[in-house]
Amino acid sequence: MQHKPLVTVICLCYNHERFVVESLNSVLNQDYPFIELIVVDDFSTDYSVETIQNWRMDYPEIQFIINEKNLGSTKSFNKALKKAKGDFIIDLACDDILLPNCISHQIKAFEESSFKNLGIVYGNAELITETGQHSSYYFPVNSNKKTIEERKTGDIYLSVISGGNSICSVSSMVKRTVFEDLKGYDENLAYEDLDLWIRASREYEVDYIDEILMQKRISEASLGTHFYLKNDSRSKKINYSTYLIIKKAIRLNRTKIEHKAILKRMHFEMILAYKTGNFKLLLNYIFLEIKQRLRILFT
Repeated sequence: MQHKPLVTVICLCYNHERFVVESLNSVLNQDYPFIELIVVDDFSTDYSVETIQNWRMDYPEIQFIINEKNLGSTKSFNKALKKAKGDFIIDLACDDILLPNCISHQIKAFEESSFKNLGIVYGNAELITETGQHSSYYFPVNSNKKTIEERKTGDIYLSVISGGNSICSVSSMVKRTVFEDLKGYDENLAYEDLDLWIRASREYEVDYIDEILMQKRISEASLGTHFYLKNDSRSKKINYSTYLIIKKAIRLNRTKIEHKAILKRMHFEMILAYKTGNFKLLLNYIFLEIKQRLRILFT
């Protein structure tokens, strides 16, 4: 790269009144200067809009999209993506915080990586409570805050579909061309990251930065907590989206090894469906596994 590329940070806000200013300031306080910030409020029911508007009085150049109804994260992100001018894209929830050198580390990784078809870089994250206290790290670290278990890089498709290589999506930077090729997030899904990683890793390489790049806030409203709730309407939508993602991944598979690998992911989801009392989804998975085993037999 001969020039310093523009990075677009898309900040998605839904009832993040308490955290949004800290999150937005973390973008402006980066030690990398070439940043475009786009904020989207997805029809918050608290005072998030007013808080952002007050903050924006000092930064009128920041784009602010206010949804007239709740669209969800995938549609909200895609709205902002259409306006983005950056060569690289970061998807940031408005309760999370970028550390000051996050973007400079990510850009450096793109510039210095040995991978020729690099589409995504990501790093580690510190997990914090609603009050900002340290909880843990996304990937366990040693005394030097370096990741204990080596992360798989390059072609990670097989690992992602099997569920063996968890990805810290919140600390990732994605090349714009990846989103262009994938046509953004799939708006039929309740969440986006697993589908993005599967589709992107099918065609692009991925690299890991062994640094703490950001702070991810864990709260009762966090998406991750809803995967495991029993008889919860949001949980059902999220876990059904995973089922749709797995069906899409099966169509992307090219080899018998890949078809076998996704069975591991399916078995995990079947156990989850049972534990959350979602027996209709469990039945869907049983039929899907039968079809998948037949597919393996005749591939």
